[in-house]
Amino acid sequence: MQLRFWASLVVFIGSYFPLSLILLVQDFKYEVLWAPICWPPNGNTCALPLRNGSLSLSIFVLSLICVFITLGVLSTVRPKTPIRVHEAKYIPAELMSYTLPYVVSFMSLDYRDTGKFVGLLIFLGWMFLITYRSGQLILNPLLAVFGWRLYEVSLSYPGDEKRYPVRAMSKDDLQLPGPADAATIQDVMLIKSKRPKADDS
Repeated sequence: MQLRFWASLVVFIGSYFPLSLILLVQDFKYEVLWAPICWPPNGNTCALPLRNGSLSLSIFVLSLICVFITLGVLSTVRPKTPIRVHEAKYIPAELMSYTLPYVVSFMSLDYRDTGKFVGLLIFLGWMFLITYRSGQLILNPLLAVFGWRLYEVSLSYPGDEKRYPVRAMSKDDLQLPGPADAATIQDVMLIKSKRPKADDS
């Protein structure tokens, strides 16, 4: 299951939105929390209540945009290809690779410490290459928070008895065996289960 490079980068950056929020909170000047609100920031009489204002805020906004793009694209896909799901095995999200940067964020990481910040960027870049090349990028804990789950699925198409093993994402509890609809977006299959219609009585 391989996404194209730029789509993968958007998904990866969005998956670290919670980390950007943690770093933004750590960068906040809490001593000015109750100070009068002034706007717009001009650097002299009025400034952002952040130690590294533009940098921490830019990273936060970028990751937030990536989250919205990822969820927006997934929500617009309408599975229409009929399939039959024979088997489905849930694949839990890979938490370790996503947990390590959060641990680093609590080890006195400061945007003003250029060495540590560049080191974190190199580490995240390395993690991106590993997950991208291994095809494991979609094992994303943030997507799991929004109800998406990754499955190892055995499916067939109408008029074709052959079963095809694929990895697919779904927000539904897949009925086994049962009919479903599928769509593919950049080599990622999305499955929507077909609910049986209630009998008219």
